Amino acid sequence: MPAAVLVGIAMYSNAAGIIPVVEALLGKGAALGTVLAFMMSVIALSLPEMIILRKVLSVKLIAVFAGVVGSGILAVGFLFNLLFA
Repeated sequence: MPAAVLVGIAMYSNAAGIIPVVEALLGKGAALGTVLAFMMSVIALSLPEMIILRKVLSVKLIAVFAGVVGSGILAVGFLFNLLFA
């Protein structure tokens, strides 16, 4: 799952644009928690989003934001994988 989050960070899409990718991943048998973590990381932690945040936040605050959001995304992914395994 951490690899899915890292791949998601490198992508840039909106919520509606990532739905076909999520549907394909679920159709191929990917775990629900992994797919949710991927989808959330694409939307919340994408590189263009960090560049936009750089205009209003310091690098330290962006790092804290990415750490907190990334930890939450991983926690949700692991929780869903445990509940729906």
